[in-house]
Amino acid sequence: MMADKFVLSADYKNEAEVGEALAEAFQTGLVKREDLFITTKANHGHVLEACKDSLKKLQLDYLDLYLVHFPVATRHTGVGTTDSALGDDGVLDIDTTISLESTWHAMEDLVSIGLVQSIGISNYDIFLTRDCLAYSKVKPAVNQIETHPYFQRDSLVKFCQKHGICVTAHTPLGGATANTEWFGSVSCLDDPILKGLAEKYKKTVAQIVLRWGIQRNTVVIPKSSKLERLEENIKVSDFELTKEDMDLIKSIDRSHRTNQPAVFWGIDMFA
Repeated sequence: MMADKFVLSADYKNEAEVGEALAEAFQTGLVKREDLFITTKANHGHVLEACKDSLKKLQLDYLDLYLVHFPVATRHTGVGTTDSALGDDGVLDIDTTISLESTWHAMEDLVSIGLVQSIGISNYDIFLTRDCLAYSKVKPAVNQIETHPYFQRDSLVKFCQKHGICVTAHTPLGGATANTEWFGSVSCLDDPILKGLAEKYKKTVAQIVLRWGIQRNTVVIPKSSKLERLEENIKVSDFELTKEDMDLIKSIDRSHRTNQPAVFWGIDMFA
């Protein structure tokens, strides 16, 4: 049986609400803890304290997966706080005293004491992932990155998969309306080739994109607050894209990142 997956983060400010829902679900017998796969994310520094804070909010004894949210440490503003630490100049305050390696070893300690079952990284490129493999005692189980038809990142995906790291697409549909509004990005859901494939398979464009992500052996975690979209997104196991159509989608890659925190941070972390 595949466990249902919940992906959270202190930065998303949703842990307490989810924790209340989980507690009610467990108490009423709606679901068992072992049937759920729950992931949340850490920031650098005070890793143990941050993990315990997340567990308290989620009302859990352990996490199935804990991820380093971004490959950069920022000025610490207190355990449980989530706002980006900006300087007086409006630029992200990066803490140059905290290394990615020290953060990772703190993550490994969480596995040793049983607070988390597995650990991973998020938004790491090939070189940072390679470095993590070099200094890790516990290899990252997951690299959660933005990847979709307009930002395929084939080299990074292949590198991770070659080294046994599962790739999770945190923006598998390209962010759609939200990222267009926040970052002025272009959505692949409007692409004429993808629309043509949707007509061919009698599916929605989103279903085509999610199926493409699954067939390239990545985990896709689309986000939606609309029940009908949630139902639509899960109905992607009853068809398969042909090799020719997979190749066709490969041809529309624009190397276009749609999620760009530089808008808020005043600095392009991916530069």
